[in-house]
Amino acid sequence: MTASGPGDGFPDGPEVELPRGDVTEGVVRIGDTVRRPHQPTSGAVAAYLAHLAAAGMSGVPRYLGRDDAGRDVLTYLAGDVPGDPVEPWAAADDVLPGVGRLLRRLHDASEGFVLPAVEPVPGRPTPRFPDGAPLIVSQRDVTPQNTVFRTGAAWGLVDFDLLGWTTRATDLVNTAMHWVPLSDPADRAPVYAGTDPGRRLRGLYDAYGRDVVDVELLLDAARLRFAGSAAVMRWNAEHLGGGWARMWDAGLGGVIERRIAWFATVREDLRRALR
Repeated sequence: MTASGPGDGFPDGPEVELPRGDVTEGVVRIGDTVRRPHQPTSGAVAAYLAHLAAAGMSGVPRYLGRDDAGRDVLTYLAGDVPGDPVEPWAAADDVLPGVGRLLRRLHDASEGFVLPAVEPVPGRPTPRFPDGAPLIVSQRDVTPQNTVFRTGAAWGLVDFDLLGWTTRATDLVNTAMHWVPLSDPADRAPVYAGTDPGRRLRGLYDAYGRDVVDVELLLDAARLRFAGSAAVMRWNAEHLGGGWARMWDAGLGGVIERRIAWFATVREDLRRALR
């Protein structure tokens, strides 16, 4: 299907507000479509979703074009999405292997996709990746609130606003950060109280597959991802505002600092659990 342009007559109807993300607001459902504010990255997202579809990746929306209000129009993915805070069913250990398999399918389908080159923004921090790790383009935001479940298993993904370059290990760590979660116990939601991060990380990692990300690469990616996140999030808060500023003002900087310190104390425990 060829995406249409603005004003191409997508049908109107009752608008059902969908849960607001950390950054993007104004996302609604109309019938079997989702309408989202048009972004500078919308063209890249449309091309990426088309690439995933051509690669046989199920569980991702199709970009259909723009409606009369100039909003992006995508297909709606029916299913269950964990809320915020996460419900107990989505925090169970047996959910994690499905998330790992979903991420692996996404990465495999992403191979070969290249983002258009853009001029770097002066002063904007760049992500830190393990030396020599091949880059891929990915959704980079596999949070519970962006994951669609069907028949109790992770099946699809929504919200591709953070589309960009990463590595398999870095994106796996980013996913684990939200799902295990990899954070100081003081910053975990009550539903994760008493959970074993090593066991949960292994469940996610084993399902993803050890053939392309070994243990040391994963742990190195975690160190770099956590160490570089404070500068990135502070820059976003100061220069992009909106949800980025709200998260920073709510204490995200402290959460990041505690995560870095926590990871330094448990890295060896995680290594033993993974091996």
